[in-house]
Amino acid sequence: MQRFTLEFPTEGNSQVVNVSPELNKRLAEVRGSGLVHLFVVGSTAALTTMEYEPGLVQHDLKEVLQRLVPDNGHYEHEATWKDDNGHSHIRASLLGPSLTVPFANGKLLTGEYQQVVLVDFDTSPRRRMVVVTVMV
Repeated sequence: MQRFTLEFPTEGNSQVVNVSPELNKRLAEVRGSGLVHLFVVGSTAALTTMEYEPGLVQHDLKEVLQRLVPDNGHYEHEATWKDDNGHSHIRASLLGPSLTVPFANGKLLTGEYQQVVLVDFDTSPRRRMVVVTVMV
């Protein structure tokens, strides 16, 4: 088993970051095949897979999440902590903080148009850390 971290600067507000290029760089050093488990640290970000293309990334995902969990909804979290990111916590919980993907020969075994992405739902810029555990 190997463990390393990846860090990504983000702007928040449902920004989607393609993690696959950096992850594949690191996996190129790993011999054999197995599973890679990713976990984003923090309760206002999530990991998933998707086609990383402008329409889906910049519009469709954000629009669907806005309908499901609106920015301007009433959230007890905000009333309790006097902040503005209650929707961020809910959205992150819906997608989840972790993901497991198979790999072989130093590459993720994802589909042709499928990338691993980090989605930062918070309302301000952050430096997101993804803990990666490689099991060969």
